[in-house]
Amino acid sequence: MRASQDELIRGGTARRGGRRRVFAAAVLAAAMALTGCTSGDGGDKSSSWQGGGESGPKAAATITEPAADAKDVPASTALSFTTKDAEETTVELKDSAGKAVEGQLAKDGKSWLPDGALDYGETYTATVTATGDDGKPATATSTFTTMAKPGKQIRVTSFLGDNQVVGVAMPLIVKFGRAIPEDYRDDLQRRMTVTAKPVQEGIWHWVSPTEVHYRPKVYWKANSTVSYKVQAGGLPLGDGWYGRSDLTVDIKIGPSFVMTVENRTKRMTVTKDGKVIKTILVSLGKKTTPSSSGTMVVIEKLRHTVFDTMEELGPEEGYRTEIDYAQRLTWGGEFIHAAPWSEGVQGRTNVSHGCVNVSMKDGNWLFANTRMGDPITVKGTERKLQNGNGWTDWNMSWDEYVKGSAVPYEPPAEPGDDTSPAADEPSVEPTP
Repeated sequence: MRASQDELIRGGTARRGGRRRVFAAAVLAAAMALTGCTSGDGGDKSSSWQGGGESGPKAAATITEPAADAKDVPASTALSFTTKDAEETTVELKDSAGKAVEGQLAKDGKSWLPDGALDYGETYTATVTATGDDGKPATATSTFTTMAKPGKQIRVTSFLGDNQVVGVAMPLIVKFGRAIPEDYRDDLQRRMTVTAKPVQEGIWHWVSPTEVHYRPKVYWKANSTVSYKVQAGGLPLGDGWYGRSDLTVDIKIGPSFVMTVENRTKRMTVTKDGKVIKTILVSLGKKTTPSSSGTMVVIEKLRHTVFDTMEELGPEEGYRTEIDYAQRLTWGGEFIHAAPWSEGVQGRTNVSHGCVNVSMKDGNWLFANTRMGDPITVKGTERKLQNGNGWTDWNMSWDEYVKGSAVPYEPPAEPGDDTSPAADEPSVEPTP
C-alpha cells in the first residue's frame, strides 16, 4: 500500500463462520510496525536459539500456516503465526533466490499478507522472529511451495482507470469475469482495501455476484485522492476458480458539483463546493412518462447523440431526435440534455419523456462544468427511482448500503485513534 495507517478507510474486519478456507487477512495497515503482544515460554520445535550455555529466549514463535513443507499453497496465501512473551515481532518472506517479499502485518498482529500474489510453482521460506523483554530473539521458519498456475482464472477489472478525475458521488466499481459464490465474497472483500487522503469512512456493497461498489458514508471530500486495491491474484473463489491478478487504481476527486431539481418549481439549483452558483429552468417528464425522483449520478457524457425509441415504442409513440449536451443518469434512458423545442415551457410545464430538459445555453454550460460521478437529486415527481437503474448507490441510506457488504460493518474508531478522521476536518454534503 502507498499510504499510512491513518489514511485507511475501514470496511469491517469480523470473520464469518463456515467452511475452512485460506486465511483472509483483516483490513491491513499500510505501514504498520511489525509488533505483536504475546505471552508464554519456548517449546516450539520450529523456534531456535543459540546462546553458548546461556538460558534460552523467553519469547517463542510458531508459524501455523502455511504448514512446513506444504505443497500446492495458493499464491494468495497469508502467513499465520503465534508468539509467546514477545515484545517485538518481525516477519520475513523470501523466495528460492533469497529475494525478500514485501508485505504488511495485520492489525491483530497474528498474520502477515504479501503486497501482491506470490509466484506460481515457487518455493518460499517464511521466518517469524519474536523478541521478549530479555532481548533474546526466538525464530520460527516454514518453507512451502505454491501451486502451479491454475487453468480456471477469474478476471478482475475496474471501471475507472489511473489518474481519472471524477465527481464527489462516484462509486468505485470492480467487476469479475465470473459470479463469485456468496460464501467466498467475504474472503475476497477482506482483500479489497480503499485508502483516501483525507480519511473518509466507507464500505463495499455487492450489487450482483459479478459486481461490487464502494462509496463513502457521505460524498467524497472535494479534491481528495483515493486508491483502491483488490488482492485477488491466486485467491480461491469457488469451484476450482482463482483470481487472475491483483488490481490497484489511483484516482482523484474533483470539486463538489451538486445538482438538485425541484419538480414543484421546475428549477435546478447548482452548487459548487457548497455555494449556489446557478439556477436553471427545467422541464421534466410529463405525467405519462414522469422523471424519476431520487439521487442519480452522471454516468456518461455525449456532446451529440441521437435518441431513437422507434423500435421500443413503435411508429405512433416512438421518435428519433438529435440531441446535444446529453448526460446519462439511468440505464433506462433518463438524461440531462439540451431541448431547444421545450425552451418556451421550461420552468413552467413538464413535457419530456422522463429526461431533465434544459435550454441550449444551459445545456452547454452544464456539459462544460460537470464530470462523471457528479450527483443530481430530482424531487417531487410521480415516480421513484428504482435501485439498480444506473449508479444508484446514493439512492440508498447508509444503513441500507451497509447491508450489501459481505463483511460485517465496523464503525470507525473513536476520535483520538490514529485511524479516525481528524476532528477539525471539514464536512461534506450529507447523503441525500
